[in-house]
Amino acid sequence: MERTLFEPEHELFRESYRKFLETNVAPFHDQWAERGVVDRSVWLEAGKQGFLGMAMPEEYGGGGVKDFRYNAIITEESVRGQYSGLGFGLHNDVIAPYLLELANDEQKQRWLPKFCSGELITAIAMTEPGTGSDLQGIKTRAVRDGDDWVLNGAKTFITNGINSDIVIVVAQTDPSAGALGFSLLVVERGMPGFERGRNLDKLGLKAQDTAELSFSDVRVPAANLLGEEGKGFIHLMQNLPQERLSIAVMAAAAMETCLEYTCQYVRDRKAFGKPIGALQNTRFVLAELATKATAVRVLVDRSITELNAGTLSAEDAAMAKWWSTEEQVDLIDRCLQLHGGYGYMREYPIAQAYLDARVQTIYGGTTEIMKEIIGRSLKLS
Repeated sequence: MERTLFEPEHELFRESYRKFLETNVAPFHDQWAERGVVDRSVWLEAGKQGFLGMAMPEEYGGGGVKDFRYNAIITEESVRGQYSGLGFGLHNDVIAPYLLELANDEQKQRWLPKFCSGELITAIAMTEPGTGSDLQGIKTRAVRDGDDWVLNGAKTFITNGINSDIVIVVAQTDPSAGALGFSLLVVERGMPGFERGRNLDKLGLKAQDTAELSFSDVRVPAANLLGEEGKGFIHLMQNLPQERLSIAVMAAAAMETCLEYTCQYVRDRKAFGKPIGALQNTRFVLAELATKATAVRVLVDRSITELNAGTLSAEDAAMAKWWSTEEQVDLIDRCLQLHGGYGYMREYPIAQAYLDARVQTIYGGTTEIMKEIIGRSLKLS
């Protein structure tokens, strides 16, 4: 089914980003996977070529165009190359809206130019060792003391956790206020009491740095409060739909890529004197998977259009997120099966895709949480 989402300028952007990946990522990604973190130099080059902060105003070095289609292209091409270490999606899709919509003029002057140049790498810290999808259970605490907030607590599973220069930390600032007792504080590299734990040993996404963070009496200037005090939970809810759509974009691209791998493999691999693609079972399985990949693509592309129009609801984003990621995991599993024993070998792309895919149904809100969001909107009780 022909895609109609993109204009000629988007395809030129895609071609440019592909060249960037070929030159600056492909030769080094295996080394980064062994180390568990990418070189900061790739961020600087991405900034130089205009692949960071596309939605940021031109006065800060950004692209000046708020169009999620550019974000989607970066995600799609990174996924197709299996360049899982690049944290550009978190930077552009998740962090950028917080800074663009919540930062005051002084904060924008401090952070946005380096955000766009790649000198400043970002992260967001929600999840805690004892708190996952239940954001209202966050225990990290900040207490106002003069011109500072004194921050204590711990976070885990933080993408860009090792490389990040600023981290948006979700903290409890008024324990008696319930959902209105949370605020967003920007913690900067080098603040006393801010420590990074180990780079976590994950099942997949090996080149992506994911860390534990701890805060022990970190004095965060009041000038680093992002948005309004007590409105942290509201700010999170406003920005989560775009984050979840970003994950769905990854899922759709991964499904299409793995389908391509598998179709080529069954054409080349022979059994019983003929390509296994000639067997009816193979054709039927791939026919089903091709249909599902197309259905996911249609949903995701429509969701991108709705996001650009400002009409993508939290429920719609939850639908796109849970369904696309569950279908991704299922498709890759069945494609691996068609590879036989070779599918179990790490040297084959399908094996790496299998390892990288499993977290998709977990981060950004688990499938179960997505269904709860949708279910509540149906007003069944």
